[in-house]
Amino acid sequence: MNAHLLTIGDEILIGQIIDTNSAWMSRQLNLIGVSVNGKSSVGDTRADIISGIEHALSLADIVLITGGLGPTKDDITKKTLADMFESGMSFHQETFDRISAYFQKVGRPMPPSMRDQATLPDKAIILVNKVGTAAGMWFERDGKVLVSLPGVPFEMEYLMTNEVLPRLKSKFVSRPIVHRTLLTAGEGESAIARRLEDFEETLPAYIKLAYLPALGQVRLRLTGVWPGEIHPDSEAVLTNEVENYTATLRNTIGDLVFGAEIQTLQGVVGEKLRALGLTLSTAESCTGGYISHLITSEAGASDFFTGSAVTYSNEMKISLLGVNPETINAFGAVSEETVREMAEGAVKNLGSDVAIAVSGIAGPGGGSPEKPVGTVWIAVSNGARTTAQTYIFGRDRGKNIQMAGVYALNMLNKFLGQATDPGSR
Repeated sequence: MNAHLLTIGDEILIGQIIDTNSAWMSRQLNLIGVSVNGKSSVGDTRADIISGIEHALSLADIVLITGGLGPTKDDITKKTLADMFESGMSFHQETFDRISAYFQKVGRPMPPSMRDQATLPDKAIILVNKVGTAAGMWFERDGKVLVSLPGVPFEMEYLMTNEVLPRLKSKFVSRPIVHRTLLTAGEGESAIARRLEDFEETLPAYIKLAYLPALGQVRLRLTGVWPGEIHPDSEAVLTNEVENYTATLRNTIGDLVFGAEIQTLQGVVGEKLRALGLTLSTAESCTGGYISHLITSEAGASDFFTGSAVTYSNEMKISLLGVNPETINAFGAVSEETVREMAEGAVKNLGSDVAIAVSGIAGPGGGSPEKPVGTVWIAVSNGARTTAQTYIFGRDRGKNIQMAGVYALNMLNKFLGQATDPGSR
């Protein structure tokens, strides 16, 4: 069983907003065994909407549309669908009463246009939207299903969860699909692929390995699709098989794996710090606070994060972190010697158990033959033990900062993994 996702709206085509709905919908459909075979976007014209829908129906069993259901004149999806399905339009009292109750609850007068929101195609099954004003609509034609949903994300998610997905599961017998994802950091896609050549040879045809690279990280997703006749325990059997291969995959590249599924590197680091009862600070130069941003983007970071010193200048490295001026004079700000003293100084002066320090040349200028643009030194210290490593990334300033953040957190994650004695610091 497959689906096509169609978004309607000029604002998407001109890049005014980003379509996050399709990504969310794809994940939910996969969980119930529906494969998404395509996504497309069309503008707010009758001709474009009709052409987009007919094209999507020619490709898939299920077409899910988002957008174009508002009360303004440019929202013409509802009337266009009624014409396509040769349906009249009728006033839907239940929808109108629900909209009226909403406006009474928030203490606002109901605009006259809301009556149009309650005028819906006769041939549609109306999907009750309890969190907004635009009802969802379910149409069927020639054994295929077309569903129209509002583009507002929280309204779409409500209708998908409470109306659409349950109906799809009861109408179609879907083939079980199982996903498992491992998260890696520290090596690129091609290097990991070379290490996994033998592993991939062992995979049966119905289990695939996908590489999903990002800056400094690669997600490895195993997807199993049940290959034979469907029976009651098909999903359980497939799940067990995919999990066994996932365990083998983890054993093969365990030195690179930091987490699984929807975890983040900063989240994993935070969990380890909590478990060990340790606090963390950062001393940042070229990253300018980016590592602190990653750490504090996770809820509960106050449990372990004491703070950061953004020591961009040499003077700040000396005055805030206690870096020896002679160290900078002899080796430079971007050096192993300096970054070690930055990390050790952060532990001492910022009052943390563990610290990350970063100093580098983000670019695009400032490099030299000995230290080209993209050179970054990273250190992690607990006061008693300090490790440092140099990396050469690239010439793009933004990417260098992001890469430095990922590699710094990965170094810290491995450092914490070696902390067999939480009290040694």
